[in-house]
Amino acid sequence: MINQFEFCKLPLDGAYLIKPFVATDERGALIKDYNVEIFHANGIDHDLKEVFYTVSKKGVIRAVHFQLDKQQAKLVRCIKGKVYDVIVDLRVDSETYGKYLAFELSDQNNLSLLIPEYFGHGYLVLEDSVVSYKCAEVFYDSGDSGIIYNDPEIGIDWHFEDIGGIENIIISEKDKKLMSFKQYTELMKKGNI
Repeated sequence: MINQFEFCKLPLDGAYLIKPFVATDERGALIKDYNVEIFHANGIDHDLKEVFYTVSKKGVIRAVHFQLDKQQAKLVRCIKGKVYDVIVDLRVDSETYGKYLAFELSDQNNLSLLIPEYFGHGYLVLEDSVVSYKCAEVFYDSGDSGIIYNDPEIGIDWHFEDIGGIENIIISEKDKKLMSFKQYTELMKKGNI
């Protein structure tokens, strides 16, 4: 069986939910989640500069990350396990500024998210998982930043019940100290980002 690429534009401009090319037979499957020509033919210019993976235990929350400079568009897919993936529009001039969308990404549905530049990104790990990132810019530690996962203005519903409650989250010290959406907005107004 062969399923072709499918591109679904999302309500946050520039973001896509993508069903990859999948070919299955008695041996298993071949999954192609990126092809520069097919992406370009669908109006998406996503040039790869870096590919990496995160390996996470159930309950890990990685959120809501972005780079302050040298913005990093990403193609993200959960290749093992299951995550509740969230994107936030951080383009101050956008009609959907501060709005978020969430999706379940898993090794069962094989869906990918194309996350544009100037978006925040994070996820809650629902099962031990491996997440693939195909980035259009290199990661620069000096610009690494984010907004705290539980920011009240953005109001993300993280579905903590899927991991047995908020008391079961595993969060890094760095992520506990991320800025608020209000602080981010102030930095944008001052032109410091």
